[in-house]
Amino acid sequence: MNTNSKIYIAGHKGMVGSAILRNLQKKGFTNFVLKTSAELDLRDAKMVADFFETEKPEYVFLAAAKVGGIQANNVYRAEFLYDNLMIQNNVIHCAYLNKVKKLMFLGSSCIYPKLAPQPLKEEYLLSGYLEDTNEPYAIAKITGIKMCENYRRQYGCDFISVMPTNLYGPNDSYNLKNSHVLPALIRKFHEAKESSAPFVEMWGTGSPLREFLHADDMADACVYLMMTYSDQKHVNIGTGTDLSIKDLALLIKKIVGYTGEIKHDLSKPDGTPRKLMDVSFLHSLGWKHTINLEEGIKSVYEDFRNKENVKVW
Repeated sequence: MNTNSKIYIAGHKGMVGSAILRNLQKKGFTNFVLKTSAELDLRDAKMVADFFETEKPEYVFLAAAKVGGIQANNVYRAEFLYDNLMIQNNVIHCAYLNKVKKLMFLGSSCIYPKLAPQPLKEEYLLSGYLEDTNEPYAIAKITGIKMCENYRRQYGCDFISVMPTNLYGPNDSYNLKNSHVLPALIRKFHEAKESSAPFVEMWGTGSPLREFLHADDMADACVYLMMTYSDQKHVNIGTGTDLSIKDLALLIKKIVGYTGEIKHDLSKPDGTPRKLMDVSFLHSLGWKHTINLEEGIKSVYEDFRNKENVKVW
């Protein structure tokens, strides 16, 4: 992949895709083919086929997906399964038909079994039952991994898969109905501070442990692997460290400057008890993250306060 290679980033407007685009642009890449979801519905097989036949991209980053937090995953179960399967099926198959030189499929750490040993090694895939709240999304992502693996095995396609941990960064969603925990807490604490609310309510006990990676670090890892890695084994992308949701809330509370209480809604689910990625394989390939969590949250909170590139409602 060189700086004038034709690159298609599926999902370039989202947090993941936009971070990959920024990273490539900083590295001098200039030849992009980009379509919004309004211009190209990736669930539509004919539209995707026509797009690939017309544009003939050489390299593809498949970052498009229907995503959300616990509530969205649990409520829109059929949509999360159908939409993600259709997106993946269409893009991966058309990449094969049109002889794309290399494709990267981006999955999620939710692919691993709910009670898998910690930290999560790549080989734990399909070794146990999934967390029920996000099972449809996880099954779709597992299918994407297996498509890349088997198109490589049957057709010799250079299709690779990466599994980022929980991400945050520019272009994140702060919509409380479908956002992930970190942006949701930023919004909750900020609005509580602005309104002088006596407390902030958070879901569950706060005891689950989670790992968080800045989207810019994730993008750098993706571009690095696209340039250096070709094998059927999927690669975990993360920091290798985690903290409890309660400690995350306390950190965000401090950064925002909120002085009220935190109350727990124990009627709401906690989700998986722990979800820490084993990133020893990634480290062995020569890449490590550089943005620490506090520094990263400060930067995205500044983004949020400026209301630039922020989807609040």
